[in-house]
Amino acid sequence: MHFSNFATRYQKSTGTVRLMEDLGAATSATGPICQLGGGNPAHIPEVEALLREAMADVTADTHAFGKMIGEYDAPGGNAAFRETLADLLTEQFGWPLTQDNIAITNGSQSSFGLLFNSFSGPFPDHSHKRILLPLTPEYVGYFDVGLAEQPIFEGRRAEIDLLPNRQFKYRVNFEGLQLNENHGAVCVSRPTNPTGNVITDSEMRQLRSECQIADLPLIVDGAYGLPFPGMVFTSATPFWDANTILLLSLSKLGLPGLRTGIVVAAPEIIQLIQNTNAINTLAPSRVGPTLLTPLLQQGKLQSICDELIRPYYERKRDHALQVIDEVMADLPVRVHKPEGALFLWLWFEGLPITSETLYQELMALGVFVLPSRPFYPPGRTSWRHQDECIRVNYAASEDTVIAGLTQIAQVVRSHF
Repeated sequence: MHFSNFATRYQKSTGTVRLMEDLGAATSATGPICQLGGGNPAHIPEVEALLREAMADVTADTHAFGKMIGEYDAPGGNAAFRETLADLLTEQFGWPLTQDNIAITNGSQSSFGLLFNSFSGPFPDHSHKRILLPLTPEYVGYFDVGLAEQPIFEGRRAEIDLLPNRQFKYRVNFEGLQLNENHGAVCVSRPTNPTGNVITDSEMRQLRSECQIADLPLIVDGAYGLPFPGMVFTSATPFWDANTILLLSLSKLGLPGLRTGIVVAAPEIIQLIQNTNAINTLAPSRVGPTLLTPLLQQGKLQSICDELIRPYYERKRDHALQVIDEVMADLPVRVHKPEGALFLWLWFEGLPITSETLYQELMALGVFVLPSRPFYPPGRTSWRHQDECIRVNYAASEDTVIAGLTQIAQVVRSHF
């Protein structure tokens, strides 16, 4: 059997493939497992009860249920949801939005694929442009979506600020940013997956200003951010303007199975997404928008985020930090200041092995984490820090977090 050049890029294992395979392996394993890898959100009973209630309301409405499962939606996504969300964002943040500024996709990964390939790769003038990541490490799922034969990502090494209590924080190196004609767009996640970093308002203002001067769109991945799911534990102001493309998601509300991504952008970008949806999938799913529209209209979604989701993850974060203090007190470990999302980024400074080797050893013991190297654009580097970190998901049960972090400490200790 012979495959095209297009197909060959899907024949090899990648960071994204391994991430999702690990989730499946942990789910189907028969022995004891500590799943601290993956990006699955927690099952929050109070949130799931409200979502079940909302779903029951839909299924009880014969007309609404019939449309949800029995009709295609518009290529841009459910009009009622888009209009409601535009009104909410305008009211909450003062952004001048209509439904023409919003499109639905079948998950944020679909959004990344379309946007990154629209602003990078070969251009009609025979140039080749890249997506600039001003603060790496960044989300592992970005690096596998490029369709061009040449690499489409260019990462900038973060500056590191050492903080009290064995913490640290990454910072954008603006002196080394250097936007130029080789770049097609700039992308940041806020909060950042994998580190839990929330780029400061000052950094966001400077990034927005430099992108406007360079005439480059600024893509902001808000999958964990504001207004929902609101997993931000520090002061942060949402930013949007006509030069900004904001990506939102329903996944971290507790709905990853519904695969609902949201793009907030200028109408010409929304039109591009609509056309792509029509060509590639005919239409995005109706289920997520149908379920969430009443919660948005009634103002319930914001209270779910403020009163249930954010406090829940803050408690989970604090518990995980306490466990690390107890089981890793004798180890040279720093934790990136956890300002959002649902991960801890552990830096074992001077780790005698690579984080990839640590990942393999832990997986053999039934402990799933993610090594640091896949969170950087592919390429050679001599920065040892890039191989000294692991990402830990603290959304699991307290017993799982304790057992997993204890096992991590034992393995790391054996190498030091």
